[in-house]
Amino acid sequence: MSAPANPRFFGESLGRFIAASTWDVVPIGVHNEGKRSLLNFIGCALGVAHAPPIEMALRVLLPLSGPDRVALIGRREQLDPLGAAFINAIGGNLLDYDDTHLRTVIHPTAPVAPAALALGEQRRSTGQAILHAFILGAEVECRIGNIVSPGHYAGGWHITSTCGVFGAAAASAKLLGLGAEQTWHALGIAASQSAGIVENLPSAAKNVSVGNAARNGLFAALLAAQGYTAAPSAIEGALGWARAMGDDPAVAMGTDGLGEAWELLKNTYKPYPCGIVMHAVIDACLALRRDHALAPEAIAEVVVSGDQLLLDRGDRPVTNERDARVSIHHCAAVSLLFGAAGLREFSNAMVYDPAVVALRALTKARLRTDSPRGAATVTVLTTDGRTLESTVQHPKGSAERPLSNQEIEAKVRDLARHGAFPGSIDDVIAAIWKFSETETTDPLIRALR
Repeated sequence: MSAPANPRFFGESLGRFIAASTWDVVPIGVHNEGKRSLLNFIGCALGVAHAPPIEMALRVLLPLSGPDRVALIGRREQLDPLGAAFINAIGGNLLDYDDTHLRTVIHPTAPVAPAALALGEQRRSTGQAILHAFILGAEVECRIGNIVSPGHYAGGWHITSTCGVFGAAAASAKLLGLGAEQTWHALGIAASQSAGIVENLPSAAKNVSVGNAARNGLFAALLAAQGYTAAPSAIEGALGWARAMGDDPAVAMGTDGLGEAWELLKNTYKPYPCGIVMHAVIDACLALRRDHALAPEAIAEVVVSGDQLLLDRGDRPVTNERDARVSIHHCAAVSLLFGAAGLREFSNAMVYDPAVVALRALTKARLRTDSPRGAATVTVLTTDGRTLESTVQHPKGSAERPLSNQEIEAKVRDLARHGAFPGSIDDVIAAIWKFSETETTDPLIRALR
């Protein structure tokens, strides 16, 4: 059955767009941003290739895996495509160091790239086909996020997981060569598999929902390829996904400029391994330390002020390294103490470091109603009576101050060292930059193993 000539439903519009898209109509700038996104994702996954959450998930999935297996990033073991998509998605998201679409606060690549890479490896797809599928998946994921933002995330839904499943389904449908109608059925099936809650962000359950987004999106497309169907208004209907999750969808945000204005061009990359809304806090603290040569013993109090989202996500007690990655108090403490906020500063050892614990206790979080989203002001009161203040509107890594290709490469090298990657990271980086020219995934897979 062919798709309707004039789509009546949101899913139909997306299905037609995905099925009709060709590589040559996607702008070169979007091609390049796709490679930057993949490179950043690969680095994040390499950094945790042997971390406990990966090991635990592997112990569950290895005995259950089918025989047709594909690569796991940075490991010798292999799993079937569904299992590999799950594990690699966890890896890309585990350190909170992944990319961010700022309007929705979606981390686009972790749920989508693993499905495209696993299916592409299994089907011997070209690098260009996989990259094209990933770009389309990220577009769909972020546009669906646009139609329910900001209420969806504010209501407690982990938007990377809940919208990531649609991106994974879209990318997989493209690689499977599904037509427009089968593609929107895949998206509708994905709607029934969308889950993830904000309450679980400081726990391993968060990673399960991101892994499921990749796996379930791929599963949805495979089911659609076999003839499974879904309601045409599964996303925006009266009893559809968006409204069931508490939102009246702004459907025009998902279709206006489709194929012309690309959401991936709004993607950003983190310079610090923590929640994106903490980055302005870090930059402000680093500036105060640099400009005033602050010694820890000279600090009497630290006050961090910002919008409600900053407080909602970051005003929390710290009991482990996951808490630390989404803690205003920890970000301020390590930045002021060490003049850095890298992988070491968010390690479990730093959570219990006495100097860090002491400075966290001196840090207060305050609401500032006139603060834009993503901005922060840090005020330090010193023991000799001075008041020092720094406001950061646009932190490093934001759309206004983006990371360069060289900075992303440096980040990936640092992550490879952190994960004790035994291969050549230079070969991995080269394979990503050349990915659209390769006949299969083989050069990348060889470099990653």
